[in-house]
Amino acid sequence: MSRGKPPATHGAWIGPACAVAGTLGFSFKAILIKLAYAWSTIDAISLLALRMLWAAPFYLAMAWWFGRGRPPLGRADWIAIAWLGFVGYYLSSLLDFLGLVHITASLERLILFLYPTIVVLLSAVFQRKPVTRRIGAALALSYAGIALVIHHDLRLSGDAVATLTGGGLVFAAACTYALYFVGAGDVIARLGSSRFIALAMLTSTLFVLAQFALTRPLSALAVPASIQAITFAMAVFVTVVPTWLLAEAIKRMGANRASLVGSLGPVFTIALGATILGEPIRALQLAGAALVLAGVWIVTRPVPARERERPPADPEP
Repeated sequence: MSRGKPPATHGAWIGPACAVAGTLGFSFKAILIKLAYAWSTIDAISLLALRMLWAAPFYLAMAWWFGRGRPPLGRADWIAIAWLGFVGYYLSSLLDFLGLVHITASLERLILFLYPTIVVLLSAVFQRKPVTRRIGAALALSYAGIALVIHHDLRLSGDAVATLTGGGLVFAAACTYALYFVGAGDVIARLGSSRFIALAMLTSTLFVLAQFALTRPLSALAVPASIQAITFAMAVFVTVVPTWLLAEAIKRMGANRASLVGSLGPVFTIALGATILGEPIRALQLAGAALVLAGVWIVTRPVPARERERPPADPEP
């Protein structure tokens, strides 16, 4: 009889640890954005441009590394990458950053977390996939939960216009990200997830920088060191590193189990928002969050085999 742990359990903790660390990293995104807005007068497009500039070298390295020995991309691939990079990472990120000007980090995270439910609705419209009673009930749970959380924030903020505007912008971000997710599967199957993510993020960087060049002076990037540190952390520790950690988690424990850990994201953001930003936590907000989590969990379990090639470790918008 051999001593020690059986090979099947050796290092079994690494996958869950990567999943938790990656989810925690993504959960810091809204916190850092809110801190940047609180510490300076920086606007959303300048903040987004700084984030993409810091992240671009890492994605250039990824594109080179995962493209080695692979056939060159065709015209159709480049068109698809440009479109998906525009809608999934440029437009969705811009709407998300603009929305966070008006709403709390916890509300932003919960609304953005709705994107799997929007994927279901888009698939029903464009791919004629039926919406079952189970899925219908899950959608009702999710959106009832969001209604509760928005009601909670409306009571606390005292500014209905700002809350509804910010919530609408983030929901539009979730819709554009869902649109990207629906359309990305075939391209990822051809190129591979890591190579595609790197190229799509680089494409979105070009869109962000183009908008910045057309609408802002170069001096808008001359921000205090504290904001440079935030945007560097946003690019590396909240985007690039969590992407790698979740990819490693998926490789070790499977997409289904890793996505279950990903459901902790809104919980982490609510806790971080209360601890770092001083955002209040009330029973009504927690009840709404529980409904959202339950609804999204039902929608995403089980994951059909045809969906497993899509990029569950994509960086968030």
